[in-house]
Amino acid sequence: MATMPALDDDLDGDLDGGTGGGTGTGTGRGAPDRGLLVAGPPVVALVCSAGGLRALMTVLGGLRADFPGAVIVLQHQQPDRVSRLAAILDRHCVLPVADAVHGGHLRAATVAVVPPGKHALVTADDEIALIDSGDRPPYRPSADLLLTSLALVAPHRSIAVILSGEGHDGATGALALHELGGQVLASDEATSNHFSMPSAAIARDEAVDEVVPLGAMADRLTALLVDRRRGPATGTAAVAG
Repeated sequence: MATMPALDDDLDGDLDGGTGGGTGTGTGRGAPDRGLLVAGPPVVALVCSAGGLRALMTVLGGLRADFPGAVIVLQHQQPDRVSRLAAILDRHCVLPVADAVHGGHLRAATVAVVPPGKHALVTADDEIALIDSGDRPPYRPSADLLLTSLALVAPHRSIAVILSGEGHDGATGALALHELGGQVLASDEATSNHFSMPSAAIARDEAVDEVVPLGAMADRLTALLVDRRRGPATGTAAVAG
């Protein structure tokens, strides 16, 4: 059974507690309307592990105060530690950032950070559900669980972003979201401190719609939310310059 690696001594290491990884490339394709959530805001899930702090600050720092999406941040962390992630991110972006709470509603132009020791799911009531992750690996919190829940309840208004991290967490959830009509972006190798998680999703059977340099991710997310108002995404995976 996998174990959580030792944390690095730098600030990013204080927050990176787990590992992740996987495989994928992808095409965005629409799925039939199954009466799922359509009334809430677009949802952007930023998932990462080792090296993720820099990536999160870069992406969130590039979003404007009127960003129309509800953002969920998930970074692997040791379940028994006190996290400073929400406070750190709140100092680096104009959107309000807070730890996610059980039963909290998804709201546009806000950032909810999954706390350590919890897995996060999005419910059919457009709420965040937090469940204990327990004291055993694998990845905690689980990106796969979060992204799969979005695939089931809000695929057509959800975007997954796979950022820096070791291992393959997020690849399966990204594929589920893609197959049910959501979109998946991954940071490119040149701008990812650790490329295992993005690479795992990219290598997965058509899971990733676009591979995007980290510095261009915020602008791309904003553009995609505008495009989503015009209809389902189509096309094959591309690399954004």
